[in-house]
Amino acid sequence: MRVKVWQMLGLIGLIGAVFCATAAPRAEHVLIISMDGAAPWVIRDTPMPTLRQLAREGAVTWQAETTLPSVTLPSHASMLTGVTPSRHRITWNDWRPTNGVIQVPTIFAAAKQAGLSTAMFVGKIKLYHLLQPGTVDRFDFAGKDSNNNDASEQGYRSADGDPRNRARAVAARAADYWRRHRPNLCFVHLADPDWVGHQYGWGSPEQRRSLQTVDAALGTVLGAVRQAGLRSQTVVIITADHGGHEKGHSKGIPADVQIPWVAWGRGVRAGTQLNLPVNTCDTAATALWLLDVAPLLPLDGKPVTAAFR
Repeated sequence: MRVKVWQMLGLIGLIGAVFCATAAPRAEHVLIISMDGAAPWVIRDTPMPTLRQLAREGAVTWQAETTLPSVTLPSHASMLTGVTPSRHRITWNDWRPTNGVIQVPTIFAAAKQAGLSTAMFVGKIKLYHLLQPGTVDRFDFAGKDSNNNDASEQGYRSADGDPRNRARAVAARAADYWRRHRPNLCFVHLADPDWVGHQYGWGSPEQRRSLQTVDAALGTVLGAVRQAGLRSQTVVIITADHGGHEKGHSKGIPADVQIPWVAWGRGVRAGTQLNLPVNTCDTAATALWLLDVAPLLPLDGKPVTAAFR
């Protein structure tokens, strides 16, 4: 009888341990920051002290890959859904209000279904195609808050070059929101390197300066995470939608396709060089895995578990 009691107690303890291990998410907050057009080969020789510190303190690969075509809207659609363009069907790369929003669930839809808070801060109007009704508590473009209504009805007619869409301005609004609302899942899009790359060329002095501006913007957002007292509860994923060469990025060559991927924060293996393939779709899968949120559809991406303890 005594043996059976101890066996039962052991079983209860095991069940309790398993429950405790799975009941809590790996991170309470996930922040995804996309540096639009940030090619690793340009980053390599550009002073970016904040990004380099995060890479040293976190897990990093400079050889992650985006989707094909390696352009902004399809790539971000994969980044925020976890599926390839053949499945999410966002194949265009400009703002087309009549096309409506993406039809497969985003990670924001999954997070809201799990009762989590969400936010998006973007520098390009075309990312509005990724905003599904009822999935994002705060969607900010050019300093305006859309409450999940049609953009064409909200007067979003400012050009993507509006100063309010520059990295410093976007980061400042995201930082303010973080301090006040502490979203569980947040996406911040910093568009400057892409705009400047198309105008002056990838790797040009002008684009390198834009990357330094983005680096300062990273510091602004991360400062807000610390000020909110969430450093120990947050994982930050810093990546890009594509790289580039000359004045474009749609040829599918390594310079266009390779992107940075850095994980930093709670549970990350500090100083880890990721020597395994990492794809844009893995960003979505990793975010949901960290938040212990079930995907709403089978994903093409997988959590980058090697980055975490």
